Amino acid sequence: QVQLVESGGGSVQAGGSLRLSCAASGGGFRTYVVAWFRQAPGKERDFVAAISWSGLTYYQPSVKGRFTISRDNAKNAVDLQMNSLKPEDTAVYYCAASASSRSVTTTGTYDDWGQGTQVTVSS
Repeated sequence: QVQLVESGGGSVQAGGSLRLSCAASGGGFRTYVVAWFRQAPGKERDFVAAISWSGLTYYQPSVKGRFTISRDNAKNAVDLQMNSLKPEDTAVYYCAASASSRSVTTTGTYDDWGQGTQVTVSS
């Protein structure tokens, strides 16, 4: 089990950029799949991006080309660089980790979650 803490959220105008960070503590992080999900008010928690222990990346189609997920195993950290932000990107963003690499886009795959960080994009 790992403990996850997100940071880097905030408010930005459409077209702007933010960088989210997920810091992990606890054993095994280097071998975990780590993902970002987001949840807008009244909506389900949706997959955004994921990265495997080896650096293989996965993206939701609506963010591909705008968002980049990366990891630094030496620092036990995963970042999400978000460019060309749109109002529809507004949500609470959550970092999640899993020892399993099955179904990386599914919330049920992930055992460990951070507390979330708010991202607000104004038009």
